[in-house]
Amino acid sequence: MNVISRRGLVALEKQHPEAVPALERWYRTARKATWLDLNEVRRVYPSADQVGNVLIFDVSGGNYRLITVPIYRKQRLYIKALLRHREYDRGRWLKWA
Repeated sequence: MNVISRRGLVALEKQHPEAVPALERWYRTARKATWLDLNEVRRVYPSADQVGNVLIFDVSGGNYRLITVPIYRKQRLYIKALLRHREYDRGRWLKWA
């Protein structure tokens, strides 16, 4: 998958330094992946979920939710947000769904 954008991921890491190791592992895995649908994503990340256009990953032991938008046919994965549970529960991420 072409993860867009690495720069955006680095910005999220600066806001949440405790999540850096988990985000780096996620990035390396996602970049090498060739996911065509949610079922393929779940082979690697069983807790991943898709709501509309949004693909959600649990990151850093489930302490964060990484909000992405996949375009499977073009092998692109757009990073939108990294949220703690409290922020995620507010539902502002639904604007991308």
